[in-house]
Amino acid sequence: MFFCKLFRSTILAGFLSGLATVLCAEARLVVGYLQVEQPLPPTLSNLDPVPEDNGLAGANAGLKDNQTTGKFLGQTYELLSAQVLMGEDTLEAARMMLAVTPYLVVDASADNLRAIADLPEAAEALIFNTSAGDLSLRDGECRANVLHTITSDMMRTDALAQVLVKKRWDDLVMITGSHPADQSYAAAMRRSLAKFGLSLQGEKEWLFDADMRRNAAQEVPLFTHAFGDYDALILADEVHDFGRYVLYNTWQARPVVGSEGLSALGWSEVIEQWGAAQLQSRFEEQSGRRMNAQDYAAWAAVRTLGEAVTRTNADDVQSLRTYILSDDFELAGFKGRPLTYRRWNGQLRQPVALAHPRALVAQAPLEGFLHQTNELDSLGLDRPESTCEVFE
Repeated sequence: MFFCKLFRSTILAGFLSGLATVLCAEARLVVGYLQVEQPLPPTLSNLDPVPEDNGLAGANAGLKDNQTTGKFLGQTYELLSAQVLMGEDTLEAARMMLAVTPYLVVDASADNLRAIADLPEAAEALIFNTSAGDLSLRDGECRANVLHTITSDMMRTDALAQVLVKKRWDDLVMITGSHPADQSYAAAMRRSLAKFGLSLQGEKEWLFDADMRRNAAQEVPLFTHAFGDYDALILADEVHDFGRYVLYNTWQARPVVGSEGLSALGWSEVIEQWGAAQLQSRFEEQSGRRMNAQDYAAWAAVRTLGEAVTRTNADDVQSLRTYILSDDFELAGFKGRPLTYRRWNGQLRQPVALAHPRALVAQAPLEGFLHQTNELDSLGLDRPESTCEVFE
């Protein structure tokens, strides 16, 4: 059954610097959070359940983080959240929300996101993608009314490829799962390896249907024996089904990277530098759990709107969109440098964490990977690579 919950809270931009230049006229923004339920494949382990408030908790954290400035400027926000269950009408839910607000923060598959963006009611809307990492959404299938705060698959695989280059691990093999998300990640990885002058020496698809909790010690060594020797094994297992059983069971004692082991992430609970520990503790106090990458993407979307309203003192779509995509916009994202949007495809530029479950190892872009305009554009589709034309 389709349902909506209305969350009311004062919100606004998180920084007091520069307030003297902002006119204190009242502004009010209603932001919609739309979650479209996606079918999840069965996995061998249930150790990592998806939180019921995945993403929504990040949006609410963004609201609370922005209260202080709102009190000074008389600006208020409302957050309207809706969940669409499987079998329900996604587009009707989007229309209902767009009738209330042109600002949507969306957790949906790439196909559903495109369908929402193509609604006539969304033509003048501003939509934030907080969950779909598909490269096509930033390339030929981009939409002018969609901005992306979630890292793209290629941003993550580029970050990992930089580590492989830095470590001189150039003899590489990959195991790929059969789920579409696994295939998308694998495709991005192949593209990233080519971009940084690397290639795969071997690749196999994981087709086991046996219970690896019982058989990993016997099956995984046999499965990986055919690779021979190599420098690192890449796992493309974005649904986290089999990858955890590959670690420490391979025929060769070599590092494992990708979806398990050393992973490239838009956000991780182990990030504590650059003031991130404060964000982490606030989020945990509010939500009772640790912040993940989708929570961070939703937080960044709400904060983007808050920062734009504070700096422009406007609440109309055209003014906010123009400012967000301008050189003047910066978002303090607890990643050590200001975050900005790419004007050619709407992707939020941001460093990518390279971490294992217990610690942050590095943050990409790594030292030595330069770019003619912005080092962050060494991650993901650069302007010459993107075929997105609707933003120009």
